[in-house]
Parts: sequence; C-alpha cells; structure tokens
Amino acid sequence: MTSVSETPPELVRLRTSIDNIDAALVHLLAERFKATQQVGVLKAELGLPPADPAREERQIRRLKALADDAGLDPQFAEKFLNFVIAEVIRHHEAIAGGESPRP
Repeated sequence: MTSVSETPPELVRLRTSIDNIDAALVHLLAERFKATQQVGVLKAELGLPPADPAREERQIRRLKALADDAGLDPQFAEKFLNFVIAEVIRHHEAIAGGESPRP
C-alpha cells in the first residue's frame, strides 16, 4: 500500500485539479440556485406554476448538445440536469406555498 508521502506527484497534481474543479462546481451550483430562487419568487408573485415542462425540455436538449460537443456523455448530462431541475421545482413549490427553502 502506498502512503500519502509516497503518492506520485502526477497523482497529487491530478487530484488537486479535481478538488479545484469540484469547488468550482459547488460555487456555480450555488449561483444557479440563487437565480432560480429569484425565479421561484417571481413565479409565485405572478401565479405561475412551479414547473415549466416546455422550458425544462428545451434546457435538457440544449445541455445534451453541449455535453456531446464537450465530449461528455449526453445521458449523464441529462440525468444531472433532471436532478437539478427536480430540486429547483421543489424549491419553487415551497416558495409558492409560502415557505422559504434553503438556497
């Protein structure tokens, strides 16, 4: 078994890069959810439904195409976006019900 002090420098470099990317993803998701919270408030004020299936489908198609262009499995991108959309809808439903979901 390799100890931490024996970890090859290239592996350390790659893991550091992965850690930085993960941190960036968390910050990007936080920014996205700040924007979607504002959308949820606006929808509630306007009496619009929490979900917008037509927009969601357009977003899924768009992200799948972007994923394909970037060399990422489009099916994975769709699953990830569906997870995010479900959470956004949950937040929008809470806002419409007068709750304040955690951003």
